[in-house]
Amino acid sequence: MTAGTMRTASTRRAPLPLRGMRLSAGSLSDSVATASEHLRLLGAEPVVGESAALTLTGPDGATAAAEVSWGGSHSQVCDEATAQAAAGLMHVHGRRDGSPRGLAVDYATTATGILTVQGLLAALVGQSRGTAATTVGVAADRTALLTISQYLAAACADDDEATPLAPGGPPFTTADGVYFEVEALDVAVWADFWREMDAPPDALRKGWRPFQFRYATACAPIPEELHRTTSTRTWAQVRAAADESGADVCRLHTLTERGEEMRADGGNALPWQFALAESAESRRAVRDSAATVARPLAGFTVLEAGRRVQAPLAAHLLGLLGADVVRIEPPGGDPLRGMPPTCSDVSARWLALNRGKDAVEIDIKSPADRKRLRELATGADVFLHNWAPGKAEQLELGADDLSAANPGLVYAYTSGWAGRLEHAPMGTDFMVQARTGVGAAARPADEPPMPSLMTLLDVLGGMLGTEAILAGLLTRERTGRGVRVESSLLAAADLLTAPAVARAEAGLPPRRPAGFRRPLATADGWLAPSDEHAVAAAAHADRLSGLRTGEAVAWLCDNNIHATAVTTDLAALPGDPRFAAALTTDMHGAVAVSSPWSFR
Repeated sequence: MTAGTMRTASTRRAPLPLRGMRLSAGSLSDSVATASEHLRLLGAEPVVGESAALTLTGPDGATAAAEVSWGGSHSQVCDEATAQAAAGLMHVHGRRDGSPRGLAVDYATTATGILTVQGLLAALVGQSRGTAATTVGVAADRTALLTISQYLAAACADDDEATPLAPGGPPFTTADGVYFEVEALDVAVWADFWREMDAPPDALRKGWRPFQFRYATACAPIPEELHRTTSTRTWAQVRAAADESGADVCRLHTLTERGEEMRADGGNALPWQFALAESAESRRAVRDSAATVARPLAGFTVLEAGRRVQAPLAAHLLGLLGADVVRIEPPGGDPLRGMPPTCSDVSARWLALNRGKDAVEIDIKSPADRKRLRELATGADVFLHNWAPGKAEQLELGADDLSAANPGLVYAYTSGWAGRLEHAPMGTDFMVQARTGVGAAARPADEPPMPSLMTLLDVLGGMLGTEAILAGLLTRERTGRGVRVESSLLAAADLLTAPAVARAEAGLPPRRPAGFRRPLATADGWLAPSDEHAVAAAAHADRLSGLRTGEAVAWLCDNNIHATAVTTDLAALPGDPRFAAALTTDMHGAVAVSSPWSFR
């Protein structure tokens, strides 16, 4: 499925929200570099500055600065590798393999850069409402925790997972050597696909549940018989079975292929799209501002009609910034509220993305309920959804429809493909990973390409959605007009793989050598050396394997080699001194990741 474009007859390109602002940065760490590039794309003009912080300065005197760090001295986090290790990313990403694995892409660093931009935009929006917040602090260790918040909440819940956590999962391999992913959102489609492939009936039945829950567990111990089935079929036969059954299949594309597509697309696609509503000026009346330094979006209302991770996470982040978030749920409530494991009979994963939100049950198939939703939108600042492409327009809930009721609305769509790829498969996390070369970028150079079973792009795409909405709110504050914004999983993938794609396009070998970010075994666990000291630490692998983890980390430190313990038990993180202030417990008893920003 592909998303339709946002441009309609009643929209025009929005002015860049940071036009007229100057951008200076005294440090160009990877996170700051990501943030600086996004701020530049949002209209800020880079200048040579003396500030140690990332600073925006406007002609009207508005100023916002960001202080970006890896974390407190207690966290033992000093770079991407140690952030992944300490926060549990290596553990979750490695579930498919049965042992912790590092992501070869700079995931925590990229996410930290996006959250930095969010904090700066939120500070500027708050200033427009009279708050004095001028500085935001962001730490990569806490950002890394936020990216696995669903897995963390589930690990600390009262009951067990709905399906065992065990190694295994896609991609599948064909007889002619093609690696591919399959997507089926309905058990009947899944069953029809494997019947077309002549798979053993018992294997396809046993395979559905772990396959269905792989988004939640980051592993999929499906029967080996299904892998053997695909290994006896050609890619052409697999595609024919998919066409007949209605399943989606996608072969794993290379980084070079993605680079060629990006070049054909002009090579300059932005991570988001903005369009300004063509209407009379309609600045919403400034209510008695509830905004505070710590909660710059207090007083704003967000309507969210989100599924899975992408849109709910985007709205969750807006809620952490102070906005009131109202979820649009189907009659009977969101069925995912009961998804195990639970805390006080509420899904721990659901709470990770939706705690603190109000809910309104609306049947979007009902004309009366759709009218009710449009009425709700008249009092909202933001409407956010990630429905299938074209569904909002079919239901008369598209940007034009809701903007007619509320010309000052920021209408946000978090999509899969943003309408940029023809004949794209279903726009879900793992299919986008397969189609964009994430599987090649995320694995060490000595391993075959394999998309992560972590929801890498849903999380990063949700963060891009929040970034786009904040830019839209700032544009509305400055122009008085409603704005339509779109972000996508495709943009998240391109952002994450950009360095690897550039090297592949230039014919250079991967930046990551064999074994890059591969943890080292100790007598009772694992440790991860910093990227800078990975080779030096690996030279002592035999010695380290005979030491307990704490002893091994201390021994390396004594030898000027930085490392940290790899978290392999997420349930132990609330008591881990590395994250003493980063985790709290909500009213249901579920573990929650605290706000990743600090404002002053």
